[in-house]
Amino acid sequence: MSQPVFYVSPEQQIKDRAEFARSGIAKGRSVIVARYADGIVFIGENHSKSLHKVAEIYDRIGFAAVGRYNEFENLRVAGIRHADIRGYAYDRRDVTGRMLAGAYAQLLGTIFSAVMEKPYEVEMVVAEVGDKPEADEIYRLSFDGSITDEPQFAVIGGASEMISQALREGYEPQLRLGDCLRLAIQALIADPRGGTALTVDALEAAVLDRNRTQARKFRRLSSDDITELTKVPVRRPTRSRKSGASLGTPTDIGDATPSSQPKRTRRVSAADSPRTDQVDVGPAEATSSGTAGE
Repeated sequence: MSQPVFYVSPEQQIKDRAEFARSGIAKGRSVIVARYADGIVFIGENHSKSLHKVAEIYDRIGFAAVGRYNEFENLRVAGIRHADIRGYAYDRRDVTGRMLAGAYAQLLGTIFSAVMEKPYEVEMVVAEVGDKPEADEIYRLSFDGSITDEPQFAVIGGASEMISQALREGYEPQLRLGDCLRLAIQALIADPRGGTALTVDALEAAVLDRNRTQARKFRRLSSDDITELTKVPVRRPTRSRKSGASLGTPTDIGDATPSSQPKRTRRVSAADSPRTDQVDVGPAEATSSGTAGE
């Protein structure tokens, strides 16, 4: 007896694959990539100190991603190899953010359209800092290979639309680094899922600083750097998991003034709050052609 054959239209297949990828990406916390007066800043909520969402790709190029960690880690490694080979074979100036974003878009599009492969649950940003502010470039890449040139900032993962709206209200490309970080942290607090305390230790931040004298412009910011740059407190009240009501207990980020009342802060570890971008870690293996597998 022959097995029945079920037909699924191409439109439905694409819709199902896109919904699968979006649901995986939405589980992760958001990352903001924004221009400021002296370069480009990356900042996002990440409780892990070793599983980075933000990284350096080449001299002037940075990388940020959300979603399934082992998948975007493979993409990061493949991007570094691609950039190194091109820079060695031709010239370091031939390695550009637009070139790398195009290579990523082609790879993601191929994986998404392959029926026998699971689509990657990742969303990425490739950013390049220029010698002048008008030369800065920010490219946002989706799971299906679509690419967008963002003129000012990009928000990926989680409640990206709500965070973008909160960021847009006070954002200007001429902001200094401290002001831009403070605004970005306030936008991250707008995530409606933020039922736990957001502390400075739960933030991962880095910059592409055009004023650095070294050829490599990427620099990570420590918790002390963020505290020193932001100066003022940023608060997010904790919420009851059952009722969703505010408990009225604020958490301070970058508080420059001492408080007479003891601060009640709950620090959440990665084990307490599992997220898509910190689980299912696979080997970061990638071929020289840029294909990656779990």
